[in-house]
Amino acid sequence: MRQAEVFEKVRSCFVDALGVEPEEVHLKAKVIDDLGAESLDLLDIVYRLERAFDIKIPRGNIENQARQATEGEYEQDGVLTELALAKLQAVMPEVDPACFQPGLTVKDIPRVFVVESFQNLVLRLLAEKGNLD
Repeated sequence: MRQAEVFEKVRSCFVDALGVEPEEVHLKAKVIDDLGAESLDLLDIVYRLERAFDIKIPRGNIENQARQATEGEYEQDGVLTELALAKLQAVMPEVDPACFQPGLTVKDIPRVFVVESFQNLVLRLLAEKGNLD
């Protein structure tokens, strides 16, 4: 499967889950702020991606990668530390660095997700299965 094919399937999953127009779903579209997704919609999108690509997406994958990469404290009173912000930015290079500002809370992490975050996750999982051209 090629990257362009992956994007079209990812786009279709977002369109079906959120009822948005296909042209609204572009790589840099913020899933919550631009496309109007809510927490339950994120679960629906993940489910649709799993079915469309025959993959299993671990829950909390992006945050868990950042937590594992962080030595020391990840958050204090729900607010991400500077080290955690740097690690999240490293795990999610597709997200505008301006999104990783001091004061970002753990519960706000989904607000920084862009469509490309999901596409990159799918691409990585497909590559691990050997299903990517």
